[in-house]
Amino acid sequence: MPKAIGIIPARLHSTRFPKKILQLIDGKPMVVHVYEQAKKAKLLDDVIIAIDSKETELALKPFKVKTVMTSDKHISGTDRIEEVSREIEVDIIVNIQGDEPMIDPRLIDTLVNELSDSSIDLATVGGMKMDAKSLNDVNTVKVLLDRDGFAVNFRREPVETEAGGYYHHMGIYAYTKSTLERFVKLEASEKEKELKLEQFRALDNGIPIKVILIEKVIKGIDTMDDLKQLKAL
Repeated sequence: MPKAIGIIPARLHSTRFPKKILQLIDGKPMVVHVYEQAKKAKLLDDVIIAIDSKETELALKPFKVKTVMTSDKHISGTDRIEEVSREIEVDIIVNIQGDEPMIDPRLIDTLVNELSDSSIDLATVGGMKMDAKSLNDVNTVKVLLDRDGFAVNFRREPVETEAGGYYHHMGIYAYTKSTLERFVKLEASEKEKELKLEQFRALDNGIPIKVILIEKVIKGIDTMDDLKQLKAL
């Protein structure tokens, strides 16, 4: 079995919801919940939180999670996880978002299994069920698949239900180490810059993205309202 690790990029000052990774849920920072869920995945050999500030380091210290300090100059979480993985002997890296406190460990294992197929270098997840709000929400990324389950387009614009073919994209990725290294060296493509969707860097440079379909994507925490709804559960 190839060696796989999960890395959680944990930038402190997110644009829409600053310091959200440290927001408390049942007395623990959000990113600690993500870490504990990821640790339950059977196919991960290790889980690391990639941090970028002393404040985060101090806040997480009581919870005995594994952290690695990274540069605070990274533009994306992908660059951050590549920095961490650079010195590690590993075959597969799973990029797990720090605002997904209810991430299913079995989904992580499914991604690792997918990359055990030597023909797959990059995989992500799509949800088959989208409600009307998600279909029309520009913050909900939708992914269009070909008949073999590979991504051919991503969009933020509303999707008509009768258009079909689009699924709710979930921001979790698994890469082979060589693909991740190649990806971060590529220039941002025009579509990536225009739509603020990093996935286009892969598609526009001939890196296929396999999409694993699940019934429904659990929405990440993007706003304070999202956090309040989670706490209400």
